[in-house]
Formats: sequence, C-alpha cells, structure tokens
Amino acid sequence: MDKKIQIIVISIAIVFSIFVLTSPNDPIPLPEPNSNHENDFVTIIAENLNKPRAIAASEDRIFVTEKNGLVRVIEDNVLLESPLAVFRTADVFDGGLLGITLHPNFSNNHFIYVFLTYEENGVLWNKIVKITEFKNKLQHAETIFDKIPGSSFTNGGFIKFGPDEKLYVGTGTVSDSSHLPQDINSLSGKILRLNDDGTIPDDNPFSDSPVYSLGHRNPQGMTWDDDGILYVAEFGPEKNDEINKIQAGKNYGWPEQQCSGNDNFENAILCYDPSIEPGGILFYSGDTINFESSFIMASMRASNLYQLDFEEGLSSQKSILSGIGRVRDVVQGNDGSLYVITSNTDGKGFPDSMDDKLLRILK
Repeated sequence: MDKKIQIIVISIAIVFSIFVLTSPNDPIPLPEPNSNHENDFVTIIAENLNKPRAIAASEDRIFVTEKNGLVRVIEDNVLLESPLAVFRTADVFDGGLLGITLHPNFSNNHFIYVFLTYEENGVLWNKIVKITEFKNKLQHAETIFDKIPGSSFTNGGFIKFGPDEKLYVGTGTVSDSSHLPQDINSLSGKILRLNDDGTIPDDNPFSDSPVYSLGHRNPQGMTWDDDGILYVAEFGPEKNDEINKIQAGKNYGWPEQQCSGNDNFENAILCYDPSIEPGGILFYSGDTINFESSFIMASMRASNLYQLDFEEGLSSQKSILSGIGRVRDVVQGNDGSLYVITSNTDGKGFPDSMDDKLLRILK
C-alpha cells in the first residue's frame, strides 16, 4: 500500500546536521549535563536513567518512570537522588512501571497517575495508581483501576488526560494469538476512557464500560490535535506499526486486520513496514520551535525523533534528532521546548556508559 514506509525513507532526512547516525562505538559529541549554552540545539538534562519509559512535565519539574518501579524527578535541570515513589513491579521484558501523566489540575491537587505491571498468583496484571505528592515526597497512593490483563511483551501502558479532562489508557493484547482485543467485555487491546477517580464516564460509547475503542495490539503513544482528535501509535508484531485516528466505539482490527484491508474495521492512517517501533507522539502546540509539521513522533527501531503530518503521510516525515540511539518518549515543556528520553538500556539498544538520557530540545 502507498502509505507503507521503506527502509530508505526512515534513514535520509535530517533537520539538524550536527546530529548524525553513528555506531555504538562512535557516539556523537553531545553537550555536557546541565549545559545551557545559548546556541545549543539540545542539552542533556539527566543521565544514567535505568530503562526509562515515559515522561510527564509540570511547570517546574519533569517526572520520568523507570521500568523497575521508580518515579524519578528532575527539578531545576537536576535529577534528584531520591525517587518520588518506588513500586513493586513484575520483572518481565516489556512490563513494569510504564506510563505516567499529571492531572489537569496538578498544580493544585498534586495528582500523578501511573500504569504498572504486577504479578499475582503467577498471573500478570496491569493497574493504574493515583499518587499524591508534595515537595517531591509521596503523600498517598491508591489503585483506581485494576485487573487489566498483563503480558510479558505487550502491555501498552501509555496514559494521558485528554482535552475533555478524561483519562485515556492504552492496553495491550496478552499474546499475538489472543482474540481478546475483539472482545468488548475484555480490557485487553483497548483504548480505555476513565474519570479521574477511575470510574466510568456516563458518555462512553459502550454502556457501563470503560472501553473507548477496541482492536488494538500494543499502544505506545497518544496525542490530540487542536481539533481534539485523538491519535494513537502502536507496535505491529514484526512489521505494520500503525498510527490510528481514534473514534469513539470503533474497531481497529487486531488481530483480524493489520493496517487496512477489511471493511469491518477502521484503517490505519499510517502503516510502517518494516517496523520503526513508534514510541510517544505529540501534537506540538508551542511557538518556541519552528516545525514544518505539528506532529512529533519518537521511534526506537529507527532511532529518530521525527516531525510529520499524519494526514499528508510519510512524504512529510523528517528527522529532528538522531544519533542518540532509541528514542522512547517526547513531551512538550511549559515553555514550548521538547523533552525526550532515550531507551538504550531496554535490552534492544546499545547503551553507552551514560545511558539512558533525558534531553531537552531548545529550538
């Protein structure tokens, strides 16, 4: 199909010529930690993060989850030694402490939400925990949504608050042979929509159900454009990574369909074959950085941070940043800068002695 990407496409366009793809033994010279030189495009804010998974940015701090159960805090461009919280998580390849997001009223209520994988009686599950913090100390933690089927490899786990101030959650399938993503009564392979206390909104598409959309394999990122349209990036099995435009109550096909081809399901708006492993995605709404396209996408296998227009397709895709290895997540800071985490210690990358890193793109 004409929207499938070829290897040559993901390896050419580079916006900033100072960043080039290099071998693990020949890393590019990046700025020293906490460097604030006026002309730097990128600064390294934190190093030696252990399998970081997701970022959340407040007005004055950055919060990062680490797969082994730690919530780390970066304040005044310094990684604090003591974690905000430590959770006991399942030790599985693609599970653990995964997504993180802040309540829309975080500056007043200090609520942080995380998604984590745990094991109970030999069975893997996922749950959502609401944290209350104050001055980087844990005040309270409570599980607000539980018993999402877990997996060693496909937990999804990306969570964000939407423009409607509802909590959206991407859940994965338990295995590639499972048909639970097609079961409306299962929480597996879904986009869920919840109130901020974990209860079910009255206006969800299915009565008394948290399910917002179904037929997903392994959601990895989500964002909303300025029209309030939700987009989700997800892994395919070995190819056919997808970008989907999500509509309430719609079915996106997994495992019956990959990308497109079946009239019973929604088609992906972008399909990547071979896989690039998309991570976090972002609709950039600031004016600090002059991007040609508003959508920003992290990519692990393609080792790039891209800008692209989902509607125009792959021809609009250009690299913003490369040469740092696998790129896991991206968020917009309060001042319009971008924050990015690498994913080189996740078992698939080639970490250097200072990986993983949190970086800030200034302009």
